[in-house]
Amino acid sequence: MRVALCQISATADPEANLALVREGVRQADGASVVLFPEATMSRFGVPLGPVAQPLDGPWATAVRAIADEPGVVIVAGMFTPAPDGRVRNTLLVTGRGQHLGYDKIHLFDAFGFAESHTVAPGDAPVTIEVDGITLGLATCYDVRFPELFRALADHGAKAILLGASWGAGDGKREQWELLVRARALDCTSWVLACGQADPGAVTGTAPLGIGHSLVADPLGRVVASLKGDPDVLVVDIDTDVVDSTRAAIPVLENRRL
Repeated sequence: MRVALCQISATADPEANLALVREGVRQADGASVVLFPEATMSRFGVPLGPVAQPLDGPWATAVRAIADEPGVVIVAGMFTPAPDGRVRNTLLVTGRGQHLGYDKIHLFDAFGFAESHTVAPGDAPVTIEVDGITLGLATCYDVRFPELFRALADHGAKAILLGASWGAGDGKREQWELLVRARALDCTSWVLACGQADPGAVTGTAPLGIGHSLVADPLGRVVASLKGDPDVLVVDIDTDVVDSTRAAIPVLENRRL
């Protein structure tokens, strides 16, 4: 399967960000799946309630139209309304007859930021199927919770698509890279991690991205990566490597807890 990771720097304008989605798909080089970061609809650091829309709203519908033209599956972060007045941090999946969302389970209440003040958590893992391959979905802070990645593997995922808008700070890049590789090892699956590009110097605690999107194979090896600037990374993943790794290191079968 060929997957394109589109490392963008989203603005606070959802309409302007649709242009970034179109351009990313244009550069996808024959990919079946085109992965964008968390908060592709709108960056963090602005009120999210006014930009949130349901999955059948105009923004997600426009992304579906972008996906349908070349016949790809787009995975991109957006915000949807929650019943309690907050929003949900949703990873939209659309294209090839699919149109659904994964609501981020683990909210970023860390490093001086409180995502749960404005965002309601999801409560269920989500997988999709593309070209006969089961893919799991995860968002940013989820990467610190290995149990989610193991659950996705238990649901058949051989690769996990991770969208992020990683917060900058001392040691944060090292944590990002280590966590992606560790989760690949935990669930012996591919992990394709696409983050918001580095916007440069910022003020406040909102996580706006550091770039450094990467792909880790089931043995935790980094097979491809980007630097901080906006860019597109296209990779071919071999799911046979998942089977051979799980045969050699059957950690999913050997679990006792």
